[in-house]
Amino acid sequence: MFTGIISHQGLFRGYRKGRSELGLESPGLETKLKVGDSLAVNGVCLSLVAAVRSELRFDLSRETLSRTTLGRFRPGDRLNLELPLTLAAPLSGHLVSGHVDGVGTVLRLTSRPPGKRLAVSFPTALRPFLVPKGSVAVDGVSLTVASLGPSSLEVELIPLTLAGTNLGALRPGAPVNLECDMVGKYVYNFLSQKPRSG
Repeated sequence: MFTGIISHQGLFRGYRKGRSELGLESPGLETKLKVGDSLAVNGVCLSLVAAVRSELRFDLSRETLSRTTLGRFRPGDRLNLELPLTLAAPLSGHLVSGHVDGVGTVLRLTSRPPGKRLAVSFPTALRPFLVPKGSVAVDGVSLTVASLGPSSLEVELIPLTLAGTNLGALRPGAPVNLECDMVGKYVYNFLSQKPRSG
């Protein structure tokens, strides 16, 4: 479980075994993880399989490659990283599982002092789980939906977010991992299964 508050950044180092293993480097993070521990990488929950010197390596399943952006990195790409939530940690963002609901596409990133405004299109199947002023994770970053349409949303990026994540470097056409609010998904599922009276 995560909060969407990015604690570290890393650099993508490459794929191994075809694309079934991802390598990244984030100085100092290797001392905080052991094999089997979870780490959110651009919003995707992965398990550490090896630490070779300063490089952390994670297995990528076919499901992960087909449903997320993790198979599309280039060496040197900056990655958003988050260690798992502990019961003693403050919940500063929102509950994030690291299980991506879909891949969106950046439409535009515009200046909106003191920060920027990011517009992203999303698969229409995600629309029932998104609400104005609700939470959404974009590449693992907890954000508030500022504007919502049938197949696109906009979020505000404050200077702290721009400095501490990779979102400020996004360009139109870039794919991003999207995770809708977990509570909203459960409520929607419960209500949709409930038999209608009358």
